[in-house]
Amino acid sequence: MVAGLGNPGERYEKTRHNAGAAVVAKLADSTHVSLRRVKSCMTLACEAEIGGAPTVLSFPQTYMNESGRAVVCLMKRYPEAVVNSLVVIHDELDLPVGVVKIKRGGGLAGHNGLKSIASYAGSKDFIRVRVGIGRPRDGVDISRWVLSRPDANERIQLELATERAAMAVQSIVRDGVEKAMNEFNSNTR
Repeated sequence: MVAGLGNPGERYEKTRHNAGAAVVAKLADSTHVSLRRVKSCMTLACEAEIGGAPTVLSFPQTYMNESGRAVVCLMKRYPEAVVNSLVVIHDELDLPVGVVKIKRGGGLAGHNGLKSIASYAGSKDFIRVRVGIGRPRDGVDISRWVLSRPDANERIQLELATERAAMAVQSIVRDGVEKAMNEFNSNTR
């Protein structure tokens, strides 16, 4: 199962905080499937085939701080979906704009979406595809930063990162997380 984090609605489209949702949309498009509303789980989701493996793609329609509620609800509909094979794609303040890194488990870096998933799932042992959005300059509120749209230069970098993150997810599903980490974490872009 692959969950791309973000906030629902036009207001948040193309904001830094919706980097994960953009990657899931890219994966759905590249596999020729469409995300559909799953009301009972408050998510958009679809089944796709990635690297020959059946994969569920999801964009929770809860706000970021309740992402876990939607993700865990959807996981219960798919008994084969277990926490340690869950791939969560999210924005990352601690990476420069456009950098993509893969991580399994570990700290949550203050990210409310990750905190929610860990809380609802009862575990932090899920795979993360981290899309760098960089930190704002001093004096800029972090909440305003993540919920704002990037400038033209950053937008180009984030579009490239969306492509790269989609390739990272494909590699995780096809080749396993260790091999994907070796490939994607060794490059800065």
